[in-house]
Amino acid sequence: MTENDIRISFEFFPPKTDAGREKLKKVREQLANLQPEFFSVTYGAGGSTRDNTRSIVEEITREELAVAPHLSFGGDTEEMMRELIQQYQNIGVKRIVALRGDRPSGMGGGVSMVYANELVAFIREHFGEHFHLEVAAYPEIHPEAPSYDADIKYLQGKFDAGADSAITQYFYNPDAYFYFHEACDKIGIDKPIYPGIMPIINFQNLQRFSQKCGAEIPRWICKRLDGFGDDEASLKAFGLDLVTELCETLLENDAPGLHFYTMNQAEHCLKIIDNLGLISAD
Repeated sequence: MTENDIRISFEFFPPKTDAGREKLKKVREQLANLQPEFFSVTYGAGGSTRDNTRSIVEEITREELAVAPHLSFGGDTEEMMRELIQQYQNIGVKRIVALRGDRPSGMGGGVSMVYANELVAFIREHFGEHFHLEVAAYPEIHPEAPSYDADIKYLQGKFDAGADSAITQYFYNPDAYFYFHEACDKIGIDKPIYPGIMPIINFQNLQRFSQKCGAEIPRWICKRLDGFGDDEASLKAFGLDLVTELCETLLENDAPGLHFYTMNQAEHCLKIIDNLGLISAD
């Protein structure tokens, strides 16, 4: 069990191959030993992984583990969305991560996207309080937001629609989270905002993804990682120390928990949590 009621959760993406599913099952078994609050399963742009996401969610529920499927309307109708959420309710899912979702390539600019506050309101309208609803938050601000204040107001709108808590995009500058949290406090947001944590596993992939999603990797970190070249052992050690220190700083300053973006790998998460001393002997 984690100490001091710190909430720990882990995020997976649905594998595309049988080998990937088998690997994820082993990863899940390792991380389940940490007794996390839940595992979340991502949903591709426009619902492109709808069936794979649902399949992994069903697999996790059969293992009697708590799971939170990601959900966005994408191109689905309200009837299709009600049916999917009903299926989740029927198998015992009690938590959903409600998102606007990304526009898939080829979808075109004329397609109307359903925003997360609308999805939250939709779920509350049709399913009442059955689900704990998580939403996304962006300490470094969503790349499409018109301004810092506008993005915080939009988060407030998600809570006003019925969301229970938020999970942030990953970041490596803890001050971004603290400043964001203070700004939320000032406008009356009092729901928990859990920091998202991305272990540094593959720096090149992390750089590409960060450019797309608007997450900043501080220049000094990029230079340090670049300096390791092909020295994978040193890069791994530095990444583990860096992310461990980030988590320590967050928890020491009253972050309510940590949500790990696992990239379907267990090793780095296990090591970071061990470094933090969050797991008791029993």
